Amino acid sequence: MVENATLSEGDYGFVLKLDDAVPFSDSTGLPSVKYNLSLEPGECVFVECRDSFRAAQFTDFCVGLLPVKPDPSTGKGQGTVSCMGLNWAELDEKRAQALRGRIGRITDDSGWIDLYEMHMNILWPSLHHSRTSYDKLVLEAVHLAESFGLPGLPTQLPEKLSLLDRKRSEYVRTFMNRPSLLLLENPINLGGPIELYNAFLTELTAARERGCAVVWIGSERSAWAGYARPGMQRFRLGSNGLVK
Repeated sequence: MVENATLSEGDYGFVLKLDDAVPFSDSTGLPSVKYNLSLEPGECVFVECRDSFRAAQFTDFCVGLLPVKPDPSTGKGQGTVSCMGLNWAELDEKRAQALRGRIGRITDDSGWIDLYEMHMNILWPSLHHSRTSYDKLVLEAVHLAESFGLPGLPTQLPEKLSLLDRKRSEYVRTFMNRPSLLLLENPINLGGPIELYNAFLTELTAARERGCAVVWIGSERSAWAGYARPGMQRFRLGSNGLVK
């Protein structure tokens, strides 16, 4: 079990900061250009991206799984990617895993482990990354499950659940353990129930009010049209990198 990082919000200026960071990526993924992005606690930014693989690589870049490209002349990284004031390139694996324990993600492939019942799929990241007791995590998961329209914490295998209940379960896993950063790849389906959409936005707003920063990546701007407000940062992620 990896210990939680112990930073408080006052210990860092930005929850996520990409400072002239160039990803170590081939031509089929994230373009190897400079990326700049700064998120303060509670801030929500929107990124339009119609390439799911590129979106996934960008979020991997934000959490230190895709490294910064080294400068061929100096061997040092080209730019930095920092999360909660910590440079991913300077962290050992234990500290990096602890920091990732404070990040909630929604990915296009969901990443369910088919051999595990859904409740373990939901609980496992929090059990792995935190010292919170199993019983306390179960209580939190049940509360979130009910808020997203589930009758309780689902115990079936993922394949036995409907697509809608898997989406509800994904929301539960994402918001578990009060994350400090949310990286959301196409988090909503506009064809889904309005009650689920509203529940997601309610929980998202509550997380931001606690200081959680949010990167919302969507293939269509209409996905966040009802939530975006003037002054929120908006970007496009494409062949030229991250541009406003």
